[in-house]
Order: sequence, then C-alpha cells, then structure tokens
Amino acid sequence: MSERVVPEEGRRRRRPTKQGTVLSEELIVHTALRLIHEHGAAALTVRRLGAALGADPSALYRYFRDTDDLLLAVADELIGRTLRRFRPTGEWRADLRTLGLMMHADYQAHPQAAMLTCARVTGRENETRSVETILGILRGAGFPDPEAVRVYHAFVDQTLAFAALDASTLTLPSAAQETEARAWRETYARLPADSHPNIAATAPVLVAEMGRSGYPAALEMVLAAAAARLEAVLSPTPPGSGRDIYGSAASGAPPRTPVLKRRTG
Repeated sequence: MSERVVPEEGRRRRRPTKQGTVLSEELIVHTALRLIHEHGAAALTVRRLGAALGADPSALYRYFRDTDDLLLAVADELIGRTLRRFRPTGEWRADLRTLGLMMHADYQAHPQAAMLTCARVTGRENETRSVETILGILRGAGFPDPEAVRVYHAFVDQTLAFAALDASTLTLPSAAQETEARAWRETYARLPADSHPNIAATAPVLVAEMGRSGYPAALEMVLAAAAARLEAVLSPTPPGSGRDIYGSAASGAPPRTPVLKRRTG
C-alpha cells in the first residue's frame, strides 16, 4: 500500500469531508489519538477513523501507508507534546528531571496510546529532536560522547518503561485497580512480624509508597548515578587502579549484554 501515499505537498484535500473538515496529517493523528484514548487499540482501524473524520477510509492512505505507519505518527505526536512545553535552563540535572517527569506525565495522560507506542522507534521529526535535545544536554554538561550515549539510553529506557508500566495500571478496570490497592492495605499491612519481619516493620511506608508511581524516585537514582559518573569521568583515574567507573578494566569497554530494540526518544 506504500505506493498510494501522496507526497506532502499534494495531500491537501480540496473538498471538505461530510463533517465539513479538511483532511490533514495532523487532524488524522489527533483523531487517532482521541479514538485510542476512548476505545483502546481496537479503535485504530481505517474504517473507524474514516467514520470519525466523516471521510472515505481509502482517503487515509493518501497520508499513511497503513495503520502501523499511523501509530508511529501518534507516537511522534506524544513526544512532540512534551518537547513543545519543555524549556531548558542550562542545568543538566534539573533539565533531565523536568523532561523525564513531563514525558512520563504526557504518557499517563494517554495510557492506551502509551502502551502501544512506548516500545516503538519512529525515526520522525519529534523523536529525532528529542534525541538531539537529550544528547545536547548531556554533552553540554561535559559528559564524553560514550558516557552521554549511555546515560541517554538509561534515562530514556527508564522513562518509557515506567510510562508503559504505569499506563498498564491505569488501563485496568476500576475493580481490578481497587483489588490491587486493597492487597497492599489488607494483606501486606497485616502480615505478622514473626513470619515477615521486614514487611511488618516497613508496612506503613510500604503501603503508602506502592500506591503511587515509582518513577520519580527511580529518576532521581539515575540522575544521581549519572552525576557520579560525570564526576568520575572528569577526575583522573588513580595511577595503577586499572579500573574505570564501570568496574571494568580501564582499557576495555563496559560489559555488553544482549538487548532488545528500544524506542529512541
């Protein structure tokens, strides 16, 4: 179906749809995001989109190759919403904290879409700008390029992982959400100290903490680790230590482990 996509300059529909609107890529993406928010992944069909837009479903192929191409555009739109609000201050740690919290919040505002898009790589304008922005923050702070990439990778993957995890909770039926909350209040909070001493000792804090996202705390841990890495990189390695900040031989690269393909912004 890819040969049916019309170049951008030729896409504009000359006649309004039945609802009096003129089709555009932006309108289609916003409509798709709304349908996903209201009805979940099942809403992302050409037929349902056409009905919502008051247009012939085949007209959508002037803008997107298929529904997966449209989903990537939705993913890129979510990234763009964060970037349009982000205002860097020049202080790398504060900027990454702000950006991470904004990214997480924007995904939580659209949990159904978050579950569909957090693992995707769009290669589109907003994602590319996001990668450029984060790497720029890190390189501007003094991280050498290999370190900047590693911190970027950890920062983005952590943010997207928590966004997807928390979105999965938000999309549970309300009864299921209450069942999980009740398990902390009525099961864990009542476990006896003789059999579960650590849970019993921390129960009040545990119950309160598990009722909210762990992302803000996890983000602070990543930022603290990144700050420690930056300090170590900028400080000379003690003569004869033979170790780098990863605990690896100073002359070698950090240990590599198999990874899945992940979103880049």
